[in-house]
Order: sequence, then C-alpha cells, then structure tokens
Amino acid sequence: MYDLVADVGKYPEFLPWCAAARVQQTRPFEGGEIMEADLVISFKVFREKFASRVTLWPDDMRIDTEYLDGPFKHMISNWGFRDVQDGCEVSFFVDFEFRNRVLQAAAGVFFNEAMQRIVRAFERRAASLHG
Repeated sequence: MYDLVADVGKYPEFLPWCAAARVQQTRPFEGGEIMEADLVISFKVFREKFASRVTLWPDDMRIDTEYLDGPFKHMISNWGFRDVQDGCEVSFFVDFEFRNRVLQAAAGVFFNEAMQRIVRAFERRAASLHG
C-alpha cells in the first residue's frame, strides 16, 4: 500500500477526478525522498492544478504532503501504513481550505463522499495489483 500511494505519477490511472499528475523532481535525503509533484483535479466545470511537496519515509512507512501552490489557502495530508496479520492498516489525515469561498462551501458538502470514493479507488487498485 505504501508503494501504491507513493506512486503519484500513476494516480490518473485510477483516482476519481485526477486528470493528470506530473512528478517535477525527486531528491533523496537520508531516510527518504522528497518529491515535488503537480496534480490536475477535474470535476464538472472545476479544473485546478496544484503543486505539492511529498516526503516519503519508507523505513517508517509514512508519507507527508504539503501544499506549495494552487487553489488552496493551505493543505496537508499524512499517510501511515502498518503491517497487520491479515494485510495492511492505513491511516490518513487531510486538512485543507480553498481560497475561494464557493469552492470551500462545495467541498464541505461533498468532502465525505469524495474521500470515501478515493479510499475505495486505492483499495480497488491494491486488489487489482496484488490480488
């Protein structure tokens, strides 16, 4: 699961509303890797590109994302992965706020449904890749 989430460039293949993804650069550091990536999110008339810095911590099985540029006032997310007897336990936290009040209000209405669809997309992708 860690590798699946860390492979940002493949998100458009399976994530809803992800129209494009481009890894701009990666640079290793002791204990991990930093990736700067752009995602294009498209939903009906809404189409926005945003840039993030993704810090990969493979030994800790953790991925931290911080927002760099785009339609948000702020956005952070944290993924954690833990092997358990029958698979992998995944924890996910996201906090964001759009600059645009209309988008922020719309996000509040659809956020839970959107997060559920995204989680299911990751689960289906993992099942298709790893049986």
